[in-house]
Amino acid sequence: MSGTLPSDDVPMTGTELPEGEVRPVTPASGGKPGTKSNGARKAAAKSARTRAREFAVQALYQHLVGRNDAAAIDAFTRDLSGFHKADSVHYDALLHGCVNEAAELDALIVPLLDRKLGEISPIEHAVMWIGAYEFRHCLDVPWRVVINECIELAKEFGGTDGHKYVNGVLGGLAPQLRAAEVEADRAAGKAR
Repeated sequence: MSGTLPSDDVPMTGTELPEGEVRPVTPASGGKPGTKSNGARKAAAKSARTRAREFAVQALYQHLVGRNDAAAIDAFTRDLSGFHKADSVHYDALLHGCVNEAAELDALIVPLLDRKLGEISPIEHAVMWIGAYEFRHCLDVPWRVVINECIELAKEFGGTDGHKYVNGVLGGLAPQLRAAEVEADRAAGKAR
């Protein structure tokens, strides 16, 4: 019947809860605490920089798909709910840096692709821009953290296996842009 609340013996998807009832959210089978079923981190576990990357990937998506001006995208994004929890300086660097260096970032990414750049999802494209930009300009962020953050972005916003593609491309780019750091981690047994 429409308009009635589900009974206790009817399986619920998690979206329809009887009024006043709160059920704990548990990770998917094999999932880690603090993650969603797709493996992405829950909001409470996110740092200000992670949030900045999330807003940046959405802004870069608008730029790639709508060809919107970075200043207009920036003004729109700053009005979104939750932006105040993001590292606005890092967000600015990512949005404006990626837009300004788009051709250079694409030149770094394209040789590592197995298809034409135009066939890459705009989300994965934006995530790879963020990764390449952080490799080049955010030396305070370890290369493995850059890759992990980009994988998380792709899981959160991209297609089903987009995070695997992002991982492969950025994993190939890291030794080019962070050679000494990658080699030091390999020598210490922290990376392959």
